[in-house]
Amino acid sequence: MFELQKTDFALVELTLYLDTHPTDMQALQQFNQLAQRRRQIAHEFEMKHGPLMQFGHSLSRFPWPWNDTPWPWQV
Repeated sequence: MFELQKTDFALVELTLYLDTHPTDMQALQQFNQLAQRRRQIAHEFEMKHGPLMQFGHSLSRFPWPWNDTPWPWQV
């Protein structure tokens, strides 16, 4: 979860930077690399602990895991 949080923080910061520097190719490449890394980290987390987000952002296993603990913020 900590790796996911660190990656999310970096993505938010890069998003803010790119909003004011949209032609910075190096920053955009870094953003895309981190976005791919985030997908990988989130997938690994979800396979081990269950879905992180509802509303179709994450696939769910059977049986429906949303009422099982620990929830993402408890891991």
